[in-house]
Amino acid sequence: MNTWIRRLAVIALLAASLIGPAARAAVGQGTKLYHGAAYYPELWPEADVARDIAEMKKLGINVVRVGEFAWAKMEPDEGRMDFSFFQRVFDQLHAAGIDVVLCTPTATPPIWLSHGHPERAFIDAEGRAMIHGARQHMSYENPEVRAACLRIVAAEATALGRHPAVIAWQIDNELKCHVAEDFNPSAIANWQRWLEKRYGTIEALNAAWGTEIWSQRYQRFDQVPAPLRTPFLHNASLSTAYRMFNRERTADLVAEQCAEIRQHSSAPITHNTMRWFSVGLESLHAPLDFASFDDYPSSKDWRNLIVDYDLFRGAKPGRAFWVMETSVAHNGWLSNHEPAHPPGFLEVEAVADYALGGEAFCYWLWRQQRTGCELPHSAILSAWGKPTLGYAPVERVEAARRRLEPLLAASQPAPSEAAVTWSDLARAMWQTEPLGANRTHPVDYQKAIGDWHSLLMDAGIPRDIRFEGAPLDGLKLLVTPMMPHVSVAFLAKVEKFVRAGGVWICGPLTGGRTAEHTVPTDAALGALEKLAGIEVVYSFPVNGIDAQAEAAGVSAPLAGWCNALRPAAPETQIVGTLRTDRVEPGLAFATERPLDRGAIVVLGAEPQGDAGKTMLAKLVTHYAGRAALGSRYTATPGTLVAPRVAADGHRLWIAVNLDGAGGEVQLPTAATDALTHAALPAGALKLGRYEWRAVRF
Repeated sequence: MNTWIRRLAVIALLAASLIGPAARAAVGQGTKLYHGAAYYPELWPEADVARDIAEMKKLGINVVRVGEFAWAKMEPDEGRMDFSFFQRVFDQLHAAGIDVVLCTPTATPPIWLSHGHPERAFIDAEGRAMIHGARQHMSYENPEVRAACLRIVAAEATALGRHPAVIAWQIDNELKCHVAEDFNPSAIANWQRWLEKRYGTIEALNAAWGTEIWSQRYQRFDQVPAPLRTPFLHNASLSTAYRMFNRERTADLVAEQCAEIRQHSSAPITHNTMRWFSVGLESLHAPLDFASFDDYPSSKDWRNLIVDYDLFRGAKPGRAFWVMETSVAHNGWLSNHEPAHPPGFLEVEAVADYALGGEAFCYWLWRQQRTGCELPHSAILSAWGKPTLGYAPVERVEAARRRLEPLLAASQPAPSEAAVTWSDLARAMWQTEPLGANRTHPVDYQKAIGDWHSLLMDAGIPRDIRFEGAPLDGLKLLVTPMMPHVSVAFLAKVEKFVRAGGVWICGPLTGGRTAEHTVPTDAALGALEKLAGIEVVYSFPVNGIDAQAEAAGVSAPLAGWCNALRPAAPETQIVGTLRTDRVEPGLAFATERPLDRGAIVVLGAEPQGDAGKTMLAKLVTHYAGRAALGSRYTATPGTLVAPRVAADGHRLWIAVNLDGAGGEVQLPTAATDALTHAALPAGALKLGRYEWRAVRF
């Protein structure tokens, strides 16, 4: 009997190798909605697998993520690899109809790779070496560590990559979650080689960075330090370049693992990141097939969820994204835990994911950890194998998934006409130089992106967050806040967009630095000033002084850094004035220049408080009208509309109350409830606390 089982398994594997590419191509297309969990069978008796699978089937779990921390299980001793345990687990999952996302285990190098090898340790900016015991404790820049990573990935892909259960791969786990820039000696040597490749000669680097300051001039590339501790601060050019070098090298690691996998497996590849980590999101996603991310919101932090959905939807255009991790009830680790979700929140978190272009909604984790450092974290099952506080909410998510799947499989998110720009270089520059920040006023790039995203969302504007290098196809309104360097390529792309009829809201705090993180010497905002038809008269901080912006009939205080503007082209108009006794009257806080069929709006500073929000909301509404956006909706704050377009041309709205306060959406015409087929009149459609509705027009 066992012989026949083995023969049948071989036949199934051979069949999968033939039909696998077509089947796996479905991942990322949104034709199936996945509902999954992180599963760590290596932590439990193998006999528990059958019980776990039976419970997963009851809940409707149709995909699990396996292997991300299991390097020591796969390679218990250096060079001795054994994947038979996972083959047996995958056989059982496949027989039950549960798919697998197979992970590379490189986040947790085993003890045999680290013990006795301090030269392989990750070293932080304070010069402190990490030791074995958690994850991300070793330097991927060390050649022995890098080689070992690629060997285990190649072996894993060879052994498991064509298993019929495997529908996708995940590279590593949350790269740079716990660490930032690497200062291992191997990293510094690679940094110096990176600089030589980038600049060619040390004279070119010295000129670009202005190293005559404080006698920083270098004679050779091997003299250029990494920005470890120094008596005061490093040159801004050096600090930002080191951040970008590290982010590029992290993307290289992802690309190298992808290349190993693709030699043995046709399954699409992703990586589960978060926008807070020290990675370059645009470069990280370049070698991947689809985007995925992890998110652990509290119910009060629901806005950040939508930021992530709108950002990662555009990370790989044309491919659906995955939520690879979220908590079923609360997150936690040894020193902290967060409040448990209120009833109903998990369901609408999932519904918003699916409606906004997500293909999967997955939990961390299936069964509560009994050992380690995340003992308090919620899971679907307790460590003793019983349903937890999150079990019933997962059941409700599954019921919602089943109701949504036929609707969403036959439709796509409607194209967005508005977007906010995400720039990885901008984020690195703000980490180096939080311009305008002091003890009373923090400056945060992530918060700025979120605030502008909220302004669009609250105005009922479907929106994307697009990478700096992404095309502007389909857009009518683009907001680019806090991007210190505006490249020649980006400016040319935006000029074409504006001349064709688009409206570009530029700022606040966009422009003002070169690509090398130096101050431009031709104009305060470089070439941007000529295109926008303005001149920056003064550039200065306004914290602690009575500085006011007046625009759209609203007066609001200013804080942070301010560029006082003056029109420099006859058609440039002042649309917001600057009031402070530090500068002469008549200077602008905001300007508008018509350019062919479109317009460029420059904001010179950050309006603050409730009045500032009101002012910016009015400006957004005005310029949304100026851009002739055609896809707006009206909803009460806290209620989201996800517009979609079906294959037959009809429109579908998924309306979701996310703040738990209930709300309403204005239906512009009579419609139909897409689930019950009941007629819905035009006008207010009310939603209760954490309620969602599907509306067909």
